[in-house]
Amino acid sequence: MTPTAQIVPAYTQMLTALSGWLARAQAQMPGAAGEALLSARLAPDMFPLATQVRFVCIQAHEPPFRLKGAAMPELLNELGLEGRNAGEHPGTIAEARARIDEALAALAALPADAFDGDAQRPVALELPNGIAFDMTGEQYLRDWAQPQFYFHLMAAYAILRNNGVDLGKADYVPHMFGYLRPAVADA
Repeated sequence: MTPTAQIVPAYTQMLTALSGWLARAQAQMPGAAGEALLSARLAPDMFPLATQVRFVCIQAHEPPFRLKGAAMPELLNELGLEGRNAGEHPGTIAEARARIDEALAALAALPADAFDGDAQRPVALELPNGIAFDMTGEQYLRDWAQPQFYFHLMAAYAILRNNGVDLGKADYVPHMFGYLRPAVADA
């Protein structure tokens, strides 16, 4: 299995789930109560939900550019800025879901080999806080891109659960129901 064949469907499934969680939050807590969730945090030193969503989207967009050694598009700078400023300006659930839709569209537009063939390409990852990492494309995908994607995704899920949104394990992996054995479903 190629990296693209593994990562793109997984990210697509999980971003779709994230959008669904936000829709459920909005339905369960309409108006200001739902929008206030975007400012919720698990701990005082963690980013709020609005940031977690933006950072999940960054991790979905970023790998093809890093793996090809290409310049990051302005959209990623916008997402990063929105994410870092989300404590003061969380935006709306509709805006967060629109960012997810952009990430889903970007994944859908990728060529079938977007993450393939660059396993040994040097990747320099420089973070806004001044920390820098040097690794190969393979190391970047395995040790940074995927863990960061799932970290921010799980933080978003936990924030929503912690603030009363009715979500369970089935909501985390709704794509699994496509594999459900008919005999089990009828039982």
